[in-house]
Amino acid sequence: MAEDIRWVKTHCARMDHGGCTLLVGVQDNRIVKIKGDPTGFLSKGYTCIKGLASADKLNHPDRLRYPLKRAGKRGEGKWKRVSWDEALKTVAEGLLKVKEQYGAKGVAFGVGMPKGLEHFIQIRLANLFGSPNVIASQDVCHAPREITGVHTCGFYPVADLHYASKLVVLWGSNITATNEEGEICSMLMKQIKDGTEIIVIDPRRIDLAKKAKHWLQLRPGTDTALALGFLNVIIEEGLYDKEFVEKWTHGFDELAAHVKDYSPEKVSGITWVPADTIRQAARAYAAAKPAAIQWGNPIEHNTQTFETTRALICLMAITGNLDIPGGNVDPRDPKMLGLAPLVRADLIPNKRKEMIGNFHGVIPRLMTNAPTFFRKAVLEDVPYPIRGAYMMCCNPMLSYADSKLTYEALMKLDFLAVAEIFMTPTAAMADVVLPAATQFEFNDIGHIGIGHGYILARPKVVEPPDECWPDIKIMNELGKLMTPKELWKENFDEFAEDVVKPAGLTYAQFCEKGYLKGPERFKKYEEKGFSTPTQKVELRLSTAEKFKLSPLPVYKGLPEAEDPAYPLVLTSAKSRYYLHSSYRWLEKLRKMNPDPRLEIHPETAGKFGIAEGDRVLIETPYGKITQRAYFSDALDARVLCAAHGWWFPEGNPETQYDWQSSNFNMLTSVGKLGKEYGTPNLKGLPCRVSKA
Repeated sequence: MAEDIRWVKTHCARMDHGGCTLLVGVQDNRIVKIKGDPTGFLSKGYTCIKGLASADKLNHPDRLRYPLKRAGKRGEGKWKRVSWDEALKTVAEGLLKVKEQYGAKGVAFGVGMPKGLEHFIQIRLANLFGSPNVIASQDVCHAPREITGVHTCGFYPVADLHYASKLVVLWGSNITATNEEGEICSMLMKQIKDGTEIIVIDPRRIDLAKKAKHWLQLRPGTDTALALGFLNVIIEEGLYDKEFVEKWTHGFDELAAHVKDYSPEKVSGITWVPADTIRQAARAYAAAKPAAIQWGNPIEHNTQTFETTRALICLMAITGNLDIPGGNVDPRDPKMLGLAPLVRADLIPNKRKEMIGNFHGVIPRLMTNAPTFFRKAVLEDVPYPIRGAYMMCCNPMLSYADSKLTYEALMKLDFLAVAEIFMTPTAAMADVVLPAATQFEFNDIGHIGIGHGYILARPKVVEPPDECWPDIKIMNELGKLMTPKELWKENFDEFAEDVVKPAGLTYAQFCEKGYLKGPERFKKYEEKGFSTPTQKVELRLSTAEKFKLSPLPVYKGLPEAEDPAYPLVLTSAKSRYYLHSSYRWLEKLRKMNPDPRLEIHPETAGKFGIAEGDRVLIETPYGKITQRAYFSDALDARVLCAAHGWWFPEGNPETQYDWQSSNFNMLTSVGKLGKEYGTPNLKGLPCRVSKA
C-alpha cells in the first residue's frame, strides 16, 4: 500500500530568486503536490507558476542521470557514460594540467544567478585552487545596484516591502511576473489593497500599470535621463527633505547645479515621456513618506547602469527615504558564518589585483569577473590566457551578450567541465558533463549573500537519483582532488551546519524555524553616519577622481547611436514561465509559452506586412534571429520586445540544440561596455523587422 502524503516545508529555489515558502507533498520518494504556504515569511501563500511546476524536472525523462565524457569532437553531441570516479579524475586532471601550464589563474570558475550555498562553495573552490577568476553574470545582475549603493551610501538600498509605504515606484520591476531577490509581489499586492500608491516606469504596460497612479512609458535605455529629470523637479521646486540633505548628504549644491540641465522638457525629448507626466510623478514620489523605489534588473542592462543607479540613490537620499521603514533600507544579516571565512578569502590575499576584471579597471568591491573579460582572456590572452573552466548553474551560450563570441571561446578552451541537470547548449560544449541534483534533493540555504538581511531554509525533500549529486558535493569531492584535502568536509552537509552555527542552531533546528532574520534597526546613520569616506550619502562621489568615475550621475546619450537602417528600438523581457534559458523542457510551462514571441505593436506589424503568428526576422547591426510575431499595444509603436533565453531542447544535439536561431544574444554586442562593471548594452538596441 502506498504511504500517506508527507508534507515538508521548504523554500523555492532555482526557479527564481523570490524565496516563496512551499508546502511539498511527498509519497514514495516522489513529489506529488506543491502548494504555497499561507504562513510563508515572504510569500504568505503565494507561489508562481514556475514554483508550482518545479517538481516536474525531478523525474523528467531527459534529465541527466550519470556522468558523461565527450566521445566526438567538441559540441558534436557524442558521449560515453563514465563512473563518478573517472569523471572527477578527468575534471581534476584537466584543470590541474591547465594550472601547470598557465598558473591557477588560467582556470575560470563560472556560475549563473547565485541560487544558494553552492555559489559560495564554488568561490571557496576557486580560492583554494588559487584562481581569482570566478565568472558571473553580475555585470548585468545585482552588482551594479549593490556595489554602486556601497560607494554612494555605504550599503545596498533594498526596497522595504515589510513595512507599509505610502508610495512604491516600480522602476523596471515587473514584480508580478518575475519576483526578484526576496521582493515577492504578494507583499506589494497587500499594500496596494491597503491603499499604497504605485508609479510604474517601464517601456511595456505591465499588469500593475493598470493599478498605477502614473505609468511612465520610457524609451528603453534612457533611465538615467529620466532619473535626472526627477531630481531636477524635486530640487527646483524645493520638494526635497531639507533637514536630511543638510545633515546627511555630501555635494548637494553641485548636484543641484548639475541637474538644472535636465528639465522635464529636455528629458521628455530623450525618454518620450511627456514633461507633465515627469513633473507629476516626481512630485508624487517627493510628497509621499515613506516611499520606496523597487528597482528591477533591466536598469543594469546597459553601459550606463552605474549612472542610473547613482541617480536613483540620489533620489532616495534627497527625499529622506534611506534606511527608514517602508523606504529603501540597509538590512543586516542574522547571526551566521561570515562569507569571507566560508569562502576562505584569507588564502588568496592578492585576488583583487590578479582578477582579469581588475586589468580592465572595474569598480572596487566587484569580486567576480564579467563574461566579456573572460572571453577576451580566452580568445586574446588579455591580460593573460585562460584555458580551462568549470561551470555550474549557468548557460553562457544563451546568457552572455554576443553569443557567437561565447561559442568561439568555449571552442578554444583546452578543457571545460559543466555540472547540469539537463543537456544544454553550454553543457553540449563540455569535455565532461556532471549530473547535478536539483532543488528538493539536498539541504541548502537560500538568500545567503544577497543582502536582504535574512536566510531561508531549504531542507532536502526527496532523495536524488542514484548518480545525481548536489553541486556542493561535486565541488567538495573535486576540492579534495585538486586542493589541500583537509580544507574540505567529510560530508558536504557540514557547510550548511557551519553557516547557522553562530546562531546557536543545528541545520535541523534552522529548518524548524524556516528562516533567520537580522536585527531590525532603522536610521543607523544617526549613530555613526553612513559608511562612506565622508560619512554622508555621496551625491557627489568623494572617490570619483581616485577611481576615475563620474562624480555626479550623467546621462551619456542613447545606449547605441540611432541608425536610419535600423529604425526601431529593441528591448527584451523575462518570461513569467521560464528562468532565463531554463525550463523550456518542462511540458507544463512550454505549453503556456511554446515559442519565442516578439511583441510588436499592430500598427508596426501592419507597416511591415506582418500578420500575427508570422515568423519574423529581427535584425540589429550585430546579428539576426527569427521569432514569432505576437501583437501587443502594451508597447510604443517604435519599440519591439523580443523573447530572451530561447533554445530548443527538442532540437539537434549536433548543433547544440539550435542555440542560434532565436537567441536574443545573437543580436547584442560587447563592442561598448560600461567601465564600472564591464556591462554591455542589452536594451535600447537599434533594429529592424521583416517577415521571415
